[in-house]
Amino acid sequence: MERERLSSRLGFILLSAGCAIGLGNVWRFPYITGRYGGAAFVLMYLLFLVFMGVPVMIMEFAIGRAGRMNIVGALKKLEPASSKWHGVGYVAVAGNYLLLMYYSVITGWLLYYFYSFLSGRLNASFTTEAVGTYFSTLTAAPGLQIVLTALALLLTAGIVIIGLKNGVEKITKVMMVILFILMFILAIHSCLLPGGKEGILFYMKPDFGNLVHEYGLGESVFAAMGQAFFTLSLGIGAMAIFGSYFDRKRTLGGESIRIICLDTTVALLSGFIIFPACSAFGVEAGSGPSLLFISLPNVFTQMTMGGIWGAVFFLAMIFAALSTLIAVFENICAYWMDMKGWPRKKAAVVNFILLFVLSLPAVLGYNVLSFIQPIGSGSTILDGEDFLVSNIILPLGSLAYVIFCTHRYGWGWDKFTAEANQGEGFKIPNALRIYCAWILPLIIAFICVNGIVGVFA
Repeated sequence: MERERLSSRLGFILLSAGCAIGLGNVWRFPYITGRYGGAAFVLMYLLFLVFMGVPVMIMEFAIGRAGRMNIVGALKKLEPASSKWHGVGYVAVAGNYLLLMYYSVITGWLLYYFYSFLSGRLNASFTTEAVGTYFSTLTAAPGLQIVLTALALLLTAGIVIIGLKNGVEKITKVMMVILFILMFILAIHSCLLPGGKEGILFYMKPDFGNLVHEYGLGESVFAAMGQAFFTLSLGIGAMAIFGSYFDRKRTLGGESIRIICLDTTVALLSGFIIFPACSAFGVEAGSGPSLLFISLPNVFTQMTMGGIWGAVFFLAMIFAALSTLIAVFENICAYWMDMKGWPRKKAAVVNFILLFVLSLPAVLGYNVLSFIQPIGSGSTILDGEDFLVSNIILPLGSLAYVIFCTHRYGWGWDKFTAEANQGEGFKIPNALRIYCAWILPLIIAFICVNGIVGVFA
């Protein structure tokens, strides 16, 4: 059976950007930036994005395009005889399942908040305490969360069943265009709010003294490295699958830079939405994970026409989350289609049922199973799953790809660059070989170790 291909270069760029663009851009980036000093942190983040994100993304794309299969099949095809590099692929596939097991739950929450603002259930009559109670009431209701999670997975599976071109590519392209439009509108509205100027200055005027004295330069640098690395969803083969659908008319370096620019644009826009709004209404932007479901709803309930603006914001968040769900679900289905010969519909239906069952622990971790605290007091099953993906599987997967693409006992630098540099566009210079082969792996290993130690310290 002939392998499916994407219909256009734009489809490849927007699909890959959609996979990278997720809650890490519009949720984690603003609160991390708020915590570590604003503009100075943003500058460090952008620097690490270039030196770390670009090369790892090129490598993952190259493995996929050269192998023309999912990450397991591609590594099997490219690895030296008698080596076991494809074992990394099985870990990557497991990472895809783990990611969707909790990401679908969070997407369900987004659907609920979109409905709540659109219907007027969440409105100006809510006090600060009532907004906090609204979220805790949601997480305490397993039945409601199960329905919302099923809806998120059903939307995802339905789009993937339609097909690569007519479903995954076409619908993701539309969602990405609408996402950018909505975020530009929200950013302009926030920047024009009375009292928003201080938030803009905090976001745009670097203050390295604040960054160094508040948390220390070392912790701030590590936070910037971690955010630059994790925001791109690298390490689980989700980018490799889109590389396998892409032609060889363009180099992978040029396309990776474009995708990362789109990803970064969304992250930066989210700051222009959140910092002026938080400044205008006296809400702490560095308030941590509660920013999305407690702090920002408090902003919208105080805002003129807050119900409309809240609904628009959470619709944008739904598109950001769904684009990642669709990309990762496509990667899972591609594994079963490539390796087991399953038709697309069977792969999607079976994995919809499987993921629905696997997502239940994350739902129940906030209520029935709240006594299970896998990474310390107060943590939930969802936190534990996120820790496994973000702190272990993503960095270790990326580390494996870097070593595989740069050393002779893997695929090797020459074969990697030959694939990555095919076509028109930016070509990887040979001068980067030492950096990619020796320095980049050390940086990724450092991030991984610090991420694990930081949780249990």
